[in-house]
Amino acid sequence: MDILRFITAGSVDDGKSTLIGRLLYDSKSILADQLEAVERSSKGRTGGEIDLALLTDGLRAEREQGITIDVAYRYFSTPVRKFIIADAPGHIQYTRNMITGASHADAIIILIDARQGVLEQTRRHSIIASMLRIGHVIVAINKMDLVDFSEARFNEIQQEYLGVASSLGMKDIRFIPICALSGDNIVDPSERMPWYVEGTLLNMLEKLELSGDTNLEHPRFQVQYVIRPQTAELHDYRGYAGRIASGVYRRGDQVRVLPSGRESRIERIEIAGVEVEEAFASQSVVMLLTDDLDISRGDLIVHPDDLPFVSQETDVLLCWLDERPLSVGNKYMLQHNSRLVRVVVREISHRIDVNTLEHQPVEGAVRLNEVVQARLKMASPLAFDAYEDLRATGHAILVDETGHSTVAAVMFQ
Repeated sequence: MDILRFITAGSVDDGKSTLIGRLLYDSKSILADQLEAVERSSKGRTGGEIDLALLTDGLRAEREQGITIDVAYRYFSTPVRKFIIADAPGHIQYTRNMITGASHADAIIILIDARQGVLEQTRRHSIIASMLRIGHVIVAINKMDLVDFSEARFNEIQQEYLGVASSLGMKDIRFIPICALSGDNIVDPSERMPWYVEGTLLNMLEKLELSGDTNLEHPRFQVQYVIRPQTAELHDYRGYAGRIASGVYRRGDQVRVLPSGRESRIERIEIAGVEVEEAFASQSVVMLLTDDLDISRGDLIVHPDDLPFVSQETDVLLCWLDERPLSVGNKYMLQHNSRLVRVVVREISHRIDVNTLEHQPVEGAVRLNEVVQARLKMASPLAFDAYEDLRATGHAILVDETGHSTVAAVMFQ
């Protein structure tokens, strides 16, 4: 059974947490003690009605303010597939948390209040979804009960959003009218919107085709750990453990290690201690090579005829996530999967307007939630792909020099 990772996003009070709560509740995915705790918390707040948003709003500040601050993860399954849900904040000051949840998502549900239509935060989340190359977008037009379940209003918002999607190059876009509070079109079809006949939200999630999202063409394997038991029976064992980001590896393949450029052949591939002839994207493996090379954490093992970029300087798209401003000359650490290198910001070429996607000059420092194109200089060579070509090795994060605070999401150009 495969796993679908999806995130919900939208503006404040669009009903993201309520949607997830309804999805869990109607699909019978809530434990009895969880339901009792939510019922107790709901008393005095909703006139006796259960507040399903409390299933995801776990922080005290979230419950008190009725908003989502941090990304909340929930898990459930149906007979068709398993799901990992990330509930992202709607407030603009917490957009950085939304990017954290979206970085590994297969799909995104963008909620739109039927009364409000497409807002600035809707556009911002859509831009982030396109930047992160999330393959499937479901636009859930919520609170249809407040517009009398109007098909005309649904069609109007659909056309408005298609204009945004077209400008961003988004491809797989699906629309569904819902009422998360009462459960219309969430798990069960709505009797109040008979004009919509394309199934429920849960049906959509179950039917999303993910096989085409796995890249099997470009072999990329980044070493996470070097295994050297150095026991009597495994005295010469040197295995390179990690997760295959993309492509297929077979025993006997000629490979090149980057950034050093040294070549060897795959002697063995092991999965959970069992030797296999081949392994492919998303599998965690241990590789053993025929030559004793100097390989360490963060090195990339690829095929010699399919090479990524190797450079100490590159252009990137940055979504700035820190309260402290970004300026030319600032120094950070770049975390590229398991590789960590020091970088300096050499240039900031332009800012991208989140409403129009126009390139604008940068005047002064870059502020929280702004998107810019910049040039980074690395302290040592880095092997990477352009994000639009290969998502798995085309993104990274910037952290401050303490290594404790994420300051930017990075997409290589």
